Amino acid sequence: MKSIGARLALWYAGAATATSALLFVGGYYLLQNHLVNGLDLLNEAQFAQIRAHLGNDYGALNSRLIEARIRETTDYASVLFFITIDDRRGPVRPIFYSTNLRGLPIPDVVGQHKFKAFLPGIGELRVGEYILGPFDVTVATPLASVREAMSDYGEISLWLLVVMVAFSVAIGRGLSRLALRPVRLIRETANHISSDNLSERIAVSQVRDEISELALLLNQMFDRLESSFQQIRRFTAEVSHELKTPLSLIRLQAEKLLMQGNLDTANEESVQVQLEEMLRLSQIIDELLFLSRAETRDLRLNRTAHDPQVLLANFDQDARVLAEHRGLQYLYSHEGRGFVLVEPRWLRRILLNLLTNALNVSPSCGVITLHSSVNAGVWRVALSDVGPGIAPEYRERIFERFFRLSRTDGMDDEGSGLGLAICRSIVALHDGKIWAETAEGNTGLRIVFEIPAVAGGAN
Repeated sequence: MKSIGARLALWYAGAATATSALLFVGGYYLLQNHLVNGLDLLNEAQFAQIRAHLGNDYGALNSRLIEARIRETTDYASVLFFITIDDRRGPVRPIFYSTNLRGLPIPDVVGQHKFKAFLPGIGELRVGEYILGPFDVTVATPLASVREAMSDYGEISLWLLVVMVAFSVAIGRGLSRLALRPVRLIRETANHISSDNLSERIAVSQVRDEISELALLLNQMFDRLESSFQQIRRFTAEVSHELKTPLSLIRLQAEKLLMQGNLDTANEESVQVQLEEMLRLSQIIDELLFLSRAETRDLRLNRTAHDPQVLLANFDQDARVLAEHRGLQYLYSHEGRGFVLVEPRWLRRILLNLLTNALNVSPSCGVITLHSSVNAGVWRVALSDVGPGIAPEYRERIFERFFRLSRTDGMDDEGSGLGLAICRSIVALHDGKIWAETAEGNTGLRIVFEIPAVAGGAN
C-alpha cells in the first residue's frame, strides 16, 4: 500500500478495534462474574429465608418437622431455586429435596462452598453450600439466564466491533488527512520549486514539531541547491568567455602561420590538424554550454504555432542535398493535420543532429526515411536509417553525454557524443519525449520523438 494516509488509517482502525476487542473481552468476564455473584447473593438470601422458617430450634428438628416448616417456602421458590438438606449427624443422609429436583441429588464439590455443577435434565447450576448446625443446606440457581445474557453480550459486542471497524477507518482516514496536510503542503511547494524558481520556500508553522523541522531542513537544502545552481550558471558564463577567447587567439595564430607559407609540408599538415581540433573543441564547448543552460531551464524558447508539414518541407531541401552528397537517398512523408508549439531553429537542430547520425552510419546507396504524423494531440516524428543498428541495452544510453559506440566499418566517428543528448534536451524543453527503437525489417535504427500538438494556430 503506497499511501501513508491509508496506512495510518488502517493502523488507527486496527489499534482502535483491538483496544475495543480487549475491552469487550474484559467486560465479558467482569459482567459474567458480576452476574454469578448476583446468583450467589440470591442463594444466600434463599438460605436466610430457609433458616428463618426453620426457627431457632432447628438443631432439634427431624426430617418431618423440616418438611412441614419449609415445604411451602421451597415450593413457592421452585421456579428459581433447587434446595436439598442433608443431615450430618452420623453418616450423611438427605432429609429434604425440593420438588423441582425430582429426587435428583445436587452434585457436590469437595472443599468448595460456591461452585458450578451440572444436573441432567435441569442444566448448569450455581450452587451454594451452607452449614446450619447439624444440617448441610444446598441452594442452587440455574445459570441459563447468565449464559443467555452473556450470549447477547457477545453478539452485541461483535456487531459493535463491526461498526467500530467502519467508523475507525473513516475517522482514521480523516485524521490522517488532517495530520498529513502539512506534508502535502510541503510536497506542493517542493513541486513548484525548479531551477528557474529556486527562491520559493516552504512555509514553516509556528508549532515546533517533526513536520516543521522537516520543512526547515528542506528549506536549508533548497538554499544550498540555489547556491549551487547560481555557481554553475556563473561557471558556464565564465567558461563561455574564458575558454573561447584563448581558442580564438590560438586559431588566429595557427592561421597566420599557414598564411605566411614558411612551413614545410609536414608542419603545415600538423597546423591543419590543430585548426580542425580547435574547431571541434570550440563546438564541444558550445554544445556543453547549451546542455548546461537547457538542463537548468535557463534557456528560454520562443514557441509559436507552426504547421509541421511546412517545417519538414523546408528541411527537406537541405536534407536531400546532404544525403546526395553522401551517396544516399532521403525520403519523407507526413500525415494528419494540426499545429505544434515549437521554436523552428531548435527543431531544425534536432532534425540535423538525427540526420547527421543517420548519414554517418548508413552505407552508400542506402535510403534514410523520415515519417511524420499528427494524431490524438501528438506530433510524432520517426527518422530511420539502414545502418547496423544498436543493441537494445544501448538504446537509452545513446542519449547520455559523450556516449559513443565503436564503428564496425573501421572508420573514426568524428562526432562529439553530444548530439543526441542535445536532441533530448531540446525535446524536453518542448514538453516532449524521445527514444530509439529498431527500424522496420530489423535493419538499422529508428529515432522517434513526440511533441504535443494543438488543434489550430498560425505561422
